[in-house]
Amino acid sequence: MRATVRDVAALAGVSPKTVSNVINGGVVVRPDTRERVEQALEQLDYVPNLSARGLRNGRSGAIALTLPEMSSAYSAELARWFVELARDRDWVVQLDQTAADPERERQLVSRARAHLVDGLVLNPVSLSASVLASTVGLPPTVVIGEVEPEHVDQVHVDSSAAAHEVTTYLLDHGHRRIAVVGAPEPAADGAQVTATSERRVNGHDAALRDAGLTPDPALRVPLPGWSTADAAGAFGVWLDTHPLPDAVFAFTDSIAFGVLHVLAARGISVPDQVSVVGFDDVDGAAFAIPALTTVSFDRRAFADAALDLLTARIADRDAPPSTVVIPHRIVERASVARR
Repeated sequence: MRATVRDVAALAGVSPKTVSNVINGGVVVRPDTRERVEQALEQLDYVPNLSARGLRNGRSGAIALTLPEMSSAYSAELARWFVELARDRDWVVQLDQTAADPERERQLVSRARAHLVDGLVLNPVSLSASVLASTVGLPPTVVIGEVEPEHVDQVHVDSSAAAHEVTTYLLDHGHRRIAVVGAPEPAADGAQVTATSERRVNGHDAALRDAGLTPDPALRVPLPGWSTADAAGAFGVWLDTHPLPDAVFAFTDSIAFGVLHVLAARGISVPDQVSVVGFDDVDGAAFAIPALTTVSFDRRAFADAALDLLTARIADRDAPPSTVVIPHRIVERASVARR
């Protein structure tokens, strides 16, 4: 017979209400208690009573979307499209954030294995430390963002190519000393090293070499995180000990906003004294002062492609993995000048 909530509660040593809180979310449950309940759910292969919930096809009707953080404009815009497009597919979306913690990824995968959601859309920071490093027992999953090796379904923008184009664009405008903010720097305490940042710095360096220039490590500004506050703090400290660059390539628009804040606070004119380029083209980019030149891509198409891959993966768990690369372009605004 199918395990019940009471069976899970007895095995985990908690009340049925606590089990329901873990399953349904919305109520804070102590981490150690949640872990015991999730282990019991997996051990008993607990499946929700789908008929009681009025669901079809023996599925939960829900998927989980997990991002490293939910506070940025990029995350909010991307989540919006996932929610809207999932609704067209008769799915509801459970939103969560991993805070770049592989353990939280493991907990989410455990919930999917327990059939609490039909599939996962994950944005791991680094696959080497991610639960996705192994595909054993992996539920239907699609990765958004660039990770290696590519043994799971993925949707991403080609960060290396985009960074190469941004750097070439700045070089064509007469800039030579280009600082990159968000670059990986493992030697720096607390620096965030991600597959995306590595590919963007690789694309940037390749463009410099193509132009006959040698990449300068002193022009790399690592960050503890990719928030506007992190960028403002780190870039300000870096600027205290380095001469003003010709241009700044910020690895996200949120980072670019922090850079613009620091430059404005110091009376440094953009783009007259230094040019700034971002990445993502969030809604606020067009309203920055000056309006931000940035890399743009269609987030609706991004979410749609991920949901298409997840639908296919749920239908066929053994199909070969697929990768979709979303086109990008540089949107020129007022933050870059020709030297």
